[in-house]
Amino acid sequence: MDKEPVAEHRRALVLYGSETGNAQDIADEMGRMTERLHFLTNVVHLDAVEPSILLNYSVILISISTTGQGDLPNNARRFWSKLLRKKLPRTCLRNVHFTIFGLGDSSYPKYNFAARKLQRRFSQLGAEEVFLCGEGDEQHSEGYESTFIPWLNSLRDHLLMHYPLEDGVEPIPSSRLLPPKVILVLDKQESSSNGWSALSSESFSKDPMIMKEASVPRAPPLTVHGRGKQEISSVVELQATLECNQRITPDDHWQDVRHISFSTCGSYSYAPGDILTISPKNASEDVDQIIDLMGWNEIATWQIKTLSHAEFISEDPGVSTIGEGHSYGLTLRTLLTDHIDLNAIPRRSFFSLIANFTTDNFQKERLLEFTDPTFTDELYDYTTRPRRSILEVLQEFDTVKIPWQWAAAAFPKLRGRQFSIASGGELKYSENDSTRFELLVAIVKYKTVIKKVRQGVCTRYLAGLLPGTLLRMSLQRGDLGIVKSDSNRPILMIGPGTGVAPMRSLIWERLHWAHLLSNSINGAAAQKSRYILGKTVLLYGCRNYNADFFFSDEWNHLKKKIPLQVFTACSRDQKEKRYVQDLIKEQGKLVYELLHETTGIVYVCGSSGKMPLAVRESLIEAFQQNGSMERDHAETYLALMEKEGRYKQETW
Repeated sequence: MDKEPVAEHRRALVLYGSETGNAQDIADEMGRMTERLHFLTNVVHLDAVEPSILLNYSVILISISTTGQGDLPNNARRFWSKLLRKKLPRTCLRNVHFTIFGLGDSSYPKYNFAARKLQRRFSQLGAEEVFLCGEGDEQHSEGYESTFIPWLNSLRDHLLMHYPLEDGVEPIPSSRLLPPKVILVLDKQESSSNGWSALSSESFSKDPMIMKEASVPRAPPLTVHGRGKQEISSVVELQATLECNQRITPDDHWQDVRHISFSTCGSYSYAPGDILTISPKNASEDVDQIIDLMGWNEIATWQIKTLSHAEFISEDPGVSTIGEGHSYGLTLRTLLTDHIDLNAIPRRSFFSLIANFTTDNFQKERLLEFTDPTFTDELYDYTTRPRRSILEVLQEFDTVKIPWQWAAAAFPKLRGRQFSIASGGELKYSENDSTRFELLVAIVKYKTVIKKVRQGVCTRYLAGLLPGTLLRMSLQRGDLGIVKSDSNRPILMIGPGTGVAPMRSLIWERLHWAHLLSNSINGAAAQKSRYILGKTVLLYGCRNYNADFFFSDEWNHLKKKIPLQVFTACSRDQKEKRYVQDLIKEQGKLVYELLHETTGIVYVCGSSGKMPLAVRESLIEAFQQNGSMERDHAETYLALMEKEGRYKQETW
């Protein structure tokens, strides 16, 4: 047996700032790596700690994504504001050793800006970058893992070299299980009535799979600091009732797009660009399949609770955060339905974990091959390229039998999906004084390279809902930074496809602002609103005018009330394809006048990837051709617009 290390002097703090969960996944993987090197490890979000606590750790590892216009995620902004305090001594982090891995999208102007800002501020306050910071690009064909995996392996080697283990102590090999962070147990009443002693550590540890766990020193949990008032108000949890779920594309159109509306009691304030995050549920047939595959039918409907590993060992009845708010009446089936992502693309760590739960040597060998960094291409071809899900992996590796007690630890968490709100102005309120939210949702359904049908978890869930359904969701401030004081400024909105949703919200909101301004100076609001607002120009892109030119009748109605111009590029209605970037070239004189001569604002929303880059290039060309600018001058002017907050992008 390996000599147990004395780990008190080896402490690692892994911090993350995450908007959609990717940076948190990266942090969890960092945490597993440091645990295998016998570091006492804590993994928490950035807002959970005070900057001063960083001095108590040997090394600080951070993963952080960039949101919006180069901003930090919501659960990192409180920490960031503390780092910016003027009273902080310039050497307050002098004994802190850190490294950062940033997650970004290179189609945004401020690519990985959050990680770079954090790195720069740490260095300004005296911290030492102990290992070269890394960056991952969502636009890479293999995603951020293409750079993260080699970066993490190099970081591991670096830590072993600079924080050597004691004589006789070896790193915990990947073939040995780490104890789960969360364990499922039957609640005491259920286990008693069914004759199961499932709450005791003794009965759980009799499982031969569990006996293979490595002994890992666990750091005591950190005291998590609450959010301030500003952070509490930035994300509001609510329940809403589905009012309308209407398909607005023809039945024979290739894509099902829905105009969905919700209402909720009470008054909730939101602005154009703000976001609704909807918590989906897994399809019942998927839940049935995973229960059958794993052999969990007997206990699927019994009441369970979730415990942290420390609580389990001490038989403390406290409930972990995964079950928070849902511990009463929680069953394995409801956990799998509401909280576990069965259709996620499995990460490398998932294959490493489930290899411990099969006795079939051939399948075990295949699973472990996917964990080998030298087989990165094979892993990509098996998972990411065909979008193969966790459920499908377990169907193929049918000898894998995950103990039900591991369900909360083995599978990724089912996270909410974000949608830009499409309603604004008078559309935000219903007749009964309730708040109204409207969304424009493209139902995700397609065939992969292996001819398998794939469906988005959340849009599949939404597509099947009937009016009257009650949903869990949250309202969150967006990153477009749209304010009433800009209503007299001209704006250029570029929103192909469902990217028109926040643009519609903005147009209706500007009409509302115009009415308020008109009424404040007396007179007919409908007449004066055309002269109070700045020019409002929408460049919209779709495939076919008669199939997916969303809200076309609405635009004609709004043109009578505000100075609105709408230009449309229908890519499939003629021989040569036309896109929004072509509209910019065609309307180059107008674009130049709006953005240069009258210092207007441009908003770009829609699909990430090629579209935002093509839009930027067309804007530069419009400046060149209509402003007699050299290329470098045009690029400099666009960069100035970004700095002044006049170029804003929200793509997904």
